[in-house]
Amino acid sequence: MNNAQRRIFILSLIFLVTGYNGIVSAGENAGGSNQIADDGSIITSTVWYVSGADTVSAYLAVPKGEGKFPALIVIHEWWGLTPWMKSNADSFAKKGYAALAIDLYRGKSTSDPKEAMDLVKNFSKERAIIDLKAAFNYLTGLPNVNSQKIGSIGWCFGGGYSFQSALNIPQLTLCIVNYGTLSSDESLIKNIHCPMLCIFGDEDKAILPDSVKAFDKAAKDIGLNADVRFFPGVGHAFMNPGNKNGYKKEIADLAWENIFSFLDKNLKN
Repeated sequence: MNNAQRRIFILSLIFLVTGYNGIVSAGENAGGSNQIADDGSIITSTVWYVSGADTVSAYLAVPKGEGKFPALIVIHEWWGLTPWMKSNADSFAKKGYAALAIDLYRGKSTSDPKEAMDLVKNFSKERAIIDLKAAFNYLTGLPNVNSQKIGSIGWCFGGGYSFQSALNIPQLTLCIVNYGTLSSDESLIKNIHCPMLCIFGDEDKAILPDSVKAFDKAAKDIGLNADVRFFPGVGHAFMNPGNKNGYKKEIADLAWENIFSFLDKNLKN
């Protein structure tokens, strides 16, 4: 069993045992087209754009007004594009960021860990990278987006693909990885040209702390601006309220404070 297969297997066990299915209410603005938030501060819509030979859809949340706004590619967990991901995009928009929550599964989502495991096992990394680049290009073409200020953020499966965004999109302004797969291969990470924030629980059984520390050491060795932070007493997926036994509100709130501080420093300013 290789490292990727091991992580998939452990994730499935964690979510089967804890009852975590990734589902949590996103409120009134989780979907729909051109829905204006109750406070009048954001506009949300489903958008379509070309990715390779395909046309793909995503959930876009933008602040109300003309912009130009800094922007984020928001990348989902292994469950797919769930209401929680859309809610996160809304939260970013309310803070002044255009947020494109992409759908790497092309319309598929699940609350069943076994189905999620199958989606990941049959997933094409090559196609995902094409989709990530297409999402970046889509954002650069929006008249209300600052094309020089685009970052990526993801959780779990999406955290790993936020890391892949930094590896494959040299124009990326920043990268945030929330308990996603990293690499300590210096020949790879030397291709990253943006600051990174990496958030992990010190009790994560899916992304082992030792592997994160190896990345941290490699990043320091080559001078990569990577801020690696371990949060105490929490494991994998501790930020998602749908993780019934693993969600820790106080720690999740602290992680969100870290994220918005990092965004304000590196993307908004």
